[in-house]
Amino acid sequence: MPNKPASWIAGAKSVLLKDLRLELRNKSVLGTLLIFVLSTLFLVLFATAREDLGPRTKSGLLWIVILFTAALGLGRVFLSEEERGTAIFLRLHTREGMVYLGKLCYSFLTLLCANAVSSGVFLLLLSVEVALPELFILTICLGTLGLAGATTLLAAIISRTARGGPLLPVLLFPLLIPLLLSAVEATHLSFTGQSFTTDGWSAAIGSLVTMVSFSGVVIAASILLFDYVWEN
Repeated sequence: MPNKPASWIAGAKSVLLKDLRLELRNKSVLGTLLIFVLSTLFLVLFATAREDLGPRTKSGLLWIVILFTAALGLGRVFLSEEERGTAIFLRLHTREGMVYLGKLCYSFLTLLCANAVSSGVFLLLLSVEVALPELFILTICLGTLGLAGATTLLAAIISRTARGGPLLPVLLFPLLIPLLLSAVEATHLSFTGQSFTTDGWSAAIGSLVTMVSFSGVVIAASILLFDYVWEN
């Protein structure tokens, strides 16, 4: 039996660096995501060119783009390992939790890059003014963490099924409803800077706590369940 890394950080870092090297060499995931994001945003701009959209509608449109970007790009995190035949080497040389943490970090960084581009282009094309930029950035980061946590475990599950790729959006959307509702509300408050009765930061605390709690619960549950999913 091959020796497995004793340190979780070292094992997860090895998995992360392997995926980053492959992505920098092939640019398959980031390239696909950027093309999808830009195409979707230009379609949104074309469809809403003559409409005066409210801040809540704009925040909803932004998170629709982010949701489908995650479903498109992160669904192949484990499928690519199965197709290349490298999944067996990960099982032999790395502990289950290290694989999950490495893949989670890779998913988070990849999605964060795509979301940074999509958010910037979205704000520019739709001429959206952000009253609270710090709240907007924090919302994007927390939403990305929750999306990465949920998508990584589901990607591992569908990689073990035949033709499981289309299953990811179906399984993902019901799970993400609490996260998406909170993210849309916090983004709306970052655009307006205030609610009816209080300032934006105070009004957004509930949504931010929900996003942090969602990410914590999903990632903790994924760590507990990943051993069974990965080995069976």
